[in-house]
Amino acid sequence: MKRIEVPVALEKINAIRAGDQVEICGRVLCGRDAVLPKIAAALRRKDTWVDSLDLEGAVIFHTAVSPAGIGPTTSNKAEIEESMPELAKAGVRIHLGKGMLSQGTYDSLAQYRSVFAVTPPVSALFSHRTLSKKVIAFEEQGMEALFAIEVNGLPAIVAAAHGDTIFQRHPGTRG
Repeated sequence: MKRIEVPVALEKINAIRAGDQVEICGRVLCGRDAVLPKIAAALRRKDTWVDSLDLEGAVIFHTAVSPAGIGPTTSNKAEIEESMPELAKAGVRIHLGKGMLSQGTYDSLAQYRSVFAVTPPVSALFSHRTLSKKVIAFEEQGMEALFAIEVNGLPAIVAAAHGDTIFQRHPGTRG
């Protein structure tokens, strides 16, 4: 298992491949369909408040944060997947969630030297690996606000890196 410290250096991204098992340590941003499109729109508008998010080298976990814990949401929801290229362009190095994405998204991630990693829905394990959590934007969204969590050893599998993906497409299948 490869250890990934946040902020993630480009050298680390260049060294990982689709199928690699990774362990993420450091600050992880948590957001999903309620807030990620808002951040992507703010980036397109060049709103200055977005600078405070420190997106260069960031990891974004597609999840809400609740008292029950954290767990991945489906990353190919339109609101989430459509925000990923803009976030990657802004410096996000790892997008963490679940599910298969479109080829266009994989291509955008490769272009901006970002990867997509998947995690199993194991909230108890993630809660155990979460050291702290804090709302940093969109507090009015409740558990779907943008959170920053500090993690130690959050496991994931790199699903897409450098244009390669672990998802196989077979004739007659969806995707």
